[in-house]
Amino acid sequence: MDKRTGYVERDTFETQIKLKFTIDGDGESHLETGVPFLTHMLTLFTKHGLFNLDVEAHGDTDVDDHHTTEDIAICLGKVIRQAIGDKKGINRYGYAVVPMDEALSDVAIDLSGRPYFVFHGQFPSQKVGTFDTELVKEFLDKLSIEAQMNLHVNVRYGENTHHMIESVFKALGRALDAATVENPRIQGVLSTKGILG
Repeated sequence: MDKRTGYVERDTFETQIKLKFTIDGDGESHLETGVPFLTHMLTLFTKHGLFNLDVEAHGDTDVDDHHTTEDIAICLGKVIRQAIGDKKGINRYGYAVVPMDEALSDVAIDLSGRPYFVFHGQFPSQKVGTFDTELVKEFLDKLSIEAQMNLHVNVRYGENTHHMIESVFKALGRALDAATVENPRIQGVLSTKGILG
């Protein structure tokens, strides 16, 4: 099987990012994000989705983590779209429910070409270490827009904010893996319109 891969570079006054993503990977990641908690979450996303992900990011983290987190999401969305290609033969839909100790989250994805983001859930803490937990929604929203996917995230319950966010990123990886699987029974794209978008 050919590895479906995308690569992007983004250079702004706030961030400089190089990012490579492979769908048909083995869960390996090489991440230099400058945002330790985001690095942890992307490692989980990659491992549980069985992708490969390389990130080299330098941003104005002396201000806060917002610009770097947002721009990594933008880049990741772009390379996911690149790697998927014409979407012929893929399952299109993916869904995963993942527990992490007392927390449970589910993620549903439609690689429809029409971005739409829905999030339900509340995190008990505003920070995990130095990371602002509001950036989780910011990351997922930008990812949905740039990957042109319909993304629904439900944090069903939990008490530990770290666990809750971890269950989201693991479920995101598993749902995207399911959506990008190439299914030999699917001829063309999985749409009665004949196109996705």
